[in-house]
Amino acid sequence: MGDYFQRIVDVEADEREAGPLAERMVDWLVSEGVITRETSGEGVYSQTADEGYVPGPRWDGAVVGSAETTWQPGPVAVMVGRDYYVGGQGQDEADSASCPRCDTTTVIIDYPEEFEADDEVWRPYREAIGVWKETGEGGSVACSACAAAVPVTEWRFGSGFGLGALAFDFWGWPPLDDAFLTEFSSRLGHRTEEQMGKF
Repeated sequence: MGDYFQRIVDVEADEREAGPLAERMVDWLVSEGVITRETSGEGVYSQTADEGYVPGPRWDGAVVGSAETTWQPGPVAVMVGRDYYVGGQGQDEADSASCPRCDTTTVIIDYPEEFEADDEVWRPYREAIGVWKETGEGGSVACSACAAAVPVTEWRFGSGFGLGALAFDFWGWPPLDDAFLTEFSSRLGHRTEEQMGKF
């Protein structure tokens, strides 16, 4: 059956601000009753977090649907540190990348003909992401169209793939409400990406 997650990735926060931002967002979620300060590892399979915050008494205000639900969501894991995040199930690469200089899109996974990344096309992005994760410096990828060397953190990847220093996994929750997602992004003060996936 598996465990499902919904993820919010801050794609603009750098590592210096990620920790304080995470604390501020947890404070807000606690004050709204969406989570408590109690933590649990039950049902948490996040990349760099073994535990998450237990849902609060008003968690249903963050989701689509009736407040009379019998659904019991899992914890909300908070991940701080440079990493890449992928939605879906078992995927590890982006399906495309668009150059922010010339807007040309490079196809990495040629759906529906292929369901795996073209390794030669993906390699420079993978290597640049590795440099960024290790050093914090944006390893660059040369655009095949305009030849600009663009830091990997500035490339716009296809949906379901994002780079960030701060992310939130909602394990086993009903779909998050659009108004909640808008407020969440506004309080972060940054552009976010939402992902869904299954462990």
